[in-house]
Order: sequence, then C-alpha cells, then structure tokens
Amino acid sequence: MPEGGCFCGKVRISYTGEPQLKALCHCLDCRKISGSTYSTNIAVKEDGFKLVSGSPKPISKTADSGNTITSHFCGDCGSTLWRDGKSFEGLKIIKAGVLDDVNALGEAKPGVELYVPHRVAWVSDVPGAQQAQGMS
Repeated sequence: MPEGGCFCGKVRISYTGEPQLKALCHCLDCRKISGSTYSTNIAVKEDGFKLVSGSPKPISKTADSGNTITSHFCGDCGSTLWRDGKSFEGLKIIKAGVLDDVNALGEAKPGVELYVPHRVAWVSDVPGAQQAQGMS
C-alpha cells in the first residue's frame, strides 16, 4: 500500500489498487500549487484512497476546465497532497511527489499530458504520452 505525506509529516495518505491514470498537468493552477512548470499526478480510485492522519485544509476554485476543483493541503507546511472534483469523479488526484517511495516519480511516467498549450517552451513532450489540449 503506497503511502505519502506532506513536508512536515502531519498529513499522511495512502492508497490501494493500481493508478487509473498517470498524467503531467501544465494547467495554470498546477503551476501555482507545485511552484514549478507542471505537476506529476497519479489518479487513484476514491474507494482505495485513505487519509491516514492529519486534517488537511481544502480550497476550492473554478479550474481551467470550468469545473470546481478542490485542493487538499497541509495547513502547517502548505504541501498540496491531492485534488478532487467533478472533472475526476470517483478519483483522487495524488501529487506523485508526496509519495514516500523514492522511485514513485520514476514509476509515474505519464500516459497523458494535459493542457499542453500551457507547456513552457523549454519543456519537451513526453515520448509516447497522449498530448491533450485540456482535460481530455
């Protein structure tokens, strides 16, 4: 059962089952919450997702897709651990960098890149990954 947590360790998550999707997201929200050019995400079934400890804070907003999306983050250190919303019904979108396994990012090779028109010019596309204009 993969586990992960925020930077300070107060919020912990885990999941069971195989990821339903592995994606890079170049949307403007993901730039903001990651502090980088894109976010690396794994989508897991909601019923296999577990909040192990802590009380993450939610913040909701209208995403680039036009749907409401909620980010769940540690109120102490600010790390975003996962997102959910109408665009991903039945799924939790885990930020792969919060997983404890040092190989988690290597194993999260994306099958799709989302919002590719927002990809910065010096970042190349991932060979073999579907290139999506938006959420699909």
